[in-house]
Amino acid sequence: MPDKSAIYADNAATSFPKPRQVLDAVAAVLGSMSLSPGRSAHRFSLESSRLIFDTREALAEFFNCPDSSRIAFTCNVTEALNVGIFGLLGETLHPGDHVITTALEHNAVMRPLRHLEKTAGIGISILPVSGEGEVMVSELPRLMRDNTRLIVVNHVSNVTGAVADLEAIGRQKGEAFLLVDAAQSAGVFPIDVVRMNIDMLAFTGHKSLLGPTGSGGFYLRPGFGLRPLKMGGTGSNSETEIQPDFMPDCYEAGTPNTLGIAGLGAGLNFVTGTGLAVIRAHEQRLCRLFLDGLAQIKGVTVFGPPADRERAAVISLKVSGKSESEVAQRLDRDYHIMVRAGLHCAPAAHRAMGTFAEGTVRFSFGFFNTEADVTACLAALEIISGK
Repeated sequence: MPDKSAIYADNAATSFPKPRQVLDAVAAVLGSMSLSPGRSAHRFSLESSRLIFDTREALAEFFNCPDSSRIAFTCNVTEALNVGIFGLLGETLHPGDHVITTALEHNAVMRPLRHLEKTAGIGISILPVSGEGEVMVSELPRLMRDNTRLIVVNHVSNVTGAVADLEAIGRQKGEAFLLVDAAQSAGVFPIDVVRMNIDMLAFTGHKSLLGPTGSGGFYLRPGFGLRPLKMGGTGSNSETEIQPDFMPDCYEAGTPNTLGIAGLGAGLNFVTGTGLAVIRAHEQRLCRLFLDGLAQIKGVTVFGPPADRERAAVISLKVSGKSESEVAQRLDRDYHIMVRAGLHCAPAAHRAMGTFAEGTVRFSFGFFNTEADVTACLAALEIISGK
C-alpha cells in the first residue's frame, strides 16, 4: 500500500496515483478476458480487439486525427520516437541529409540522432534556447537548408517545463517531416495534429494520460511511410510471410499489450471526462504557487520560464551549497517528498541551461497534487536551504 503521508512530486517520470478506473480496467482485462486480440474468433479475443479499437478511436479523437488507423501502439514514447527516426531512414531521410532538433531534447531523441550522425552521415543543427529555457523558434528559418528532411521537437521540456510553439514550427517547417515528442504534454496541453501541421506525434501512456507503464504510441500522417523496427505476426495477412504495409498492422507485430492499452484507454477517459482545461488550470495554480514561494527562499535558483508564461508544472532548481542528490535524499528521508535529481536523461538540456554535469532537483506536480502538497514542499526546501 502507498504511504498516505508521502508527497509524490515526480509526475514527469510517471504519474501517480492512477485513477481508480485505470486500476479497474487493467484488473478486468487480466481477470476476465483473453490477452491475444485479433488472433482468435472466440468472444474473449473479440472483446480484447474491441477494447483496443475503442482506445485507438478515443486517441484519434483526442489528437484530432482524421483516421484512427493512423494511430499505432508501442510500449512507450521511446519506441515511438525510434520508429520515427530510424523508420525514416531510406524513406524520407537519406545519408547526408539534414535534421533540426532542439537543445532541450531527451536522450530518446538525441541518442538515435547521434547514432545516425555517426553511421549515416546525417547533419544535425540545434535550435537554441533562451536564458529561461524556452526554444527559440525564431531561429528556425536560419537553420533550414535545402536538404532539411526532419525536425524533431519536444512539446514540453522535462527539465525546464517550457512549452514549444508547435503551431509556429508547423508553419515554418516547409517540406521537412515534423516529429513531435509529446511525452510531457499529452493529457495536459491540447494537441491538434491537423492545426499544428504535425507529421508524426509520439506519446506515452503512463505520464499525464494517467495510464500504466508499458503503454504508448504514435500518430503518422497519411502519405508518409516508415520502415518498421520489428516484423512478425499481426493477425492479418497471415497467408503471407511479408510484413503488412498498411497501418496500424505494419507497426504492431506481436501480441499487443492489452493490459497497458486498457489502462491507457481508461486514463484517457478520465482526462477527457475531467477536461483538459480543468487539469491545465489546476496544474498551473500549483506551479504558480510553487514558483512564487521559491522566490522567497534564499539560496534557491530556479531554471525555466517564469510563472506568468505558458509552462508546465515541471520545475528544476538548485539549492546553494547542497548537492542535488543530497537535497532529494533529505526531501525523501525527512519529509516524505519524492522528487528526481540529476540529468533527467536530458544532458543536452542541462548543457543549455548551464546545469551540466550535476543536474538539478526537479519537482513535477500532477492533477492529484494539492496546494497543501506544494506548501509542504516549500516548507521543506526552506529548512534544507538554511542548513
